[in-house]
Amino acid sequence: MGRRFLALSALLVAAFAVPETTAFGRIALTGGDGWVRLDSPPPAHVIVHVRPGASVDLRGRPFGPVVERIGSTTPFGSPRALGVVTSQRGRWLGVTEPGLGNRRLGWIDGQAGGLSYSRTRLELDVDLSSRTLVVRLDGTVIRRTSVGVGRPGSPTPTGRFAVTDKLDGPSYSAYYGCCILALSATQPNLPPGWSGGNRIAIHGTPSASDFGRAVSAGCVHAPESDLRYLMRWVPLGTPVVIRP
Repeated sequence: MGRRFLALSALLVAAFAVPETTAFGRIALTGGDGWVRLDSPPPAHVIVHVRPGASVDLRGRPFGPVVERIGSTTPFGSPRALGVVTSQRGRWLGVTEPGLGNRRLGWIDGQAGGLSYSRTRLELDVDLSSRTLVVRLDGTVIRRTSVGVGRPGSPTPTGRFAVTDKLDGPSYSAYYGCCILALSATQPNLPPGWSGGNRIAIHGTPSASDFGRAVSAGCVHAPESDLRYLMRWVPLGTPVVIRP
């Protein structure tokens, strides 16, 4: 049953994959008023890619001042993929970026050069109260697992984020298990003496007893089989919703 379920979910992901394109209008159809609409069918989450060698300005609001300029790769060396949370006035895309903090969006001009776009119908949903992670395809749950979450004093932050990097765990520490999915979330409540950085991630753990418990410094601890599934099928820029 487990293998058939995995095969089915993999086929669903492959069936709904949308190739990257430089044509913004292919991702969000243009309405009769000339504005680009993100809510046009089919429903999907838009991902902004910064093309190799290019950079993009993040603004504090549409048409507002530049608050950060980011390049085509992340600090971990991954291709830059930004999950779109919302849009305004058609061309302006609100994205999550760790340098801005958990509660602030950066705004990108969708008509600027140096960008390309793709879609995903996947979303990751972490429920802190039930300590579960689910994978949704068009809103339908296709995979569910028990996870470890942040302990009192360093709780996992809530909000809408995105997957920024997919990394090899042992290259950083055996503690992270096989795999790391870094998120655009950051931890504002680091434990005293913590030296491991402030980025929130979904990663492995050497202790299977973590699952279903509040034990971490803020990161989400997941079983290896589920991490390998996520590493294989979840593209960079996929939205991650963390709920209380």
